[in-house]
Amino acid sequence: MRNATSRILAGTLAGSLLVAASASAQSDRSDWPDNFTVGTASQGGTYFVYGSGWANLVANELGISGGGEVTGGPNQNLALVHTGNIALGLTTMGPAAEALAGQSPLAPGVPMDNVCALFPMYETPFSITALAGSGITSISDIPEGARIGFGPAASTSDTYFPAILEALGVDFERRNGGWTDLGGQLQDGLLDVIAFAAGIPIPAVSQLEVQTDVNIIEFTEEEQAQVLDAFPVAPFQIPASTYETLEEDARAVSMWNFTIAGCDLPESFIYEVTKVSMENNDRMQEVHRSAVTSIPENIDKNTVLPFHPGAVRWYEENGYEIPEERKLN
Repeated sequence: MRNATSRILAGTLAGSLLVAASASAQSDRSDWPDNFTVGTASQGGTYFVYGSGWANLVANELGISGGGEVTGGPNQNLALVHTGNIALGLTTMGPAAEALAGQSPLAPGVPMDNVCALFPMYETPFSITALAGSGITSISDIPEGARIGFGPAASTSDTYFPAILEALGVDFERRNGGWTDLGGQLQDGLLDVIAFAAGIPIPAVSQLEVQTDVNIIEFTEEEQAQVLDAFPVAPFQIPASTYETLEEDARAVSMWNFTIAGCDLPESFIYEVTKVSMENNDRMQEVHRSAVTSIPENIDKNTVLPFHPGAVRWYEENGYEIPEERKLN
């Protein structure tokens, strides 16, 4: 009888502890947002695919409503996160540095200091695509006055690629639009070249390959060195396996991308968002294969933004060191 009573008491105690733990977990969510939005970029680009898929993963795992939203890309995402109009977003490090310094083209003179980093995404290569029938096989082949699509206005591509091509002596007419729309214009002969800055494989380029023959144009060693010297980019090789068109790796330059959040969002919420994102890399790669580099080992690629305290807590609990200068003051 005594043993039976002990078992009953033990079971009752265990049940009470589970109820208490559940209640505690619920109370931890008391200041969470009811829903969240991830700022991405235009349809046809990697940001839209990655950001929307990531939003769905987080929403499903945390049991909260969330989704991706089409935006103008990194600069607009930084502004929307800073003002609290969206909770989460995607950005590249170049625009992030400018925004933090009050040099965003969308809000000159306004330091966007309510933006915190969460985790590394991937490197954004800067690559150029033309129709095979154009005869353009190198940057030096781009004709004077060429009509070049640079993606959405104020995007990373539109912010940096025109200046890069100008530095390389290319004369062009600047065109803007979503990547899918620009791909259609290239195929219809309304554009001569598209200058992409997006994670690879770029959906719009993959779609073009299916419909027509294209040239994916690489930088020469001299062009790459000149760009590395003048812009906040790193050397990069686009693997030949990325596109059917490529027969060997293509020389390029790149810029790192990070997910971002409003610094004033609840620590417990961002801790759980980071946990889901960093502990499910296989599922992140199902969203987009560029997520192979969305791992904690790449947190050192953020040399610009402070990490959100919730993200810092997850990293430090799991043995990753965050430098003091990358913590929110």
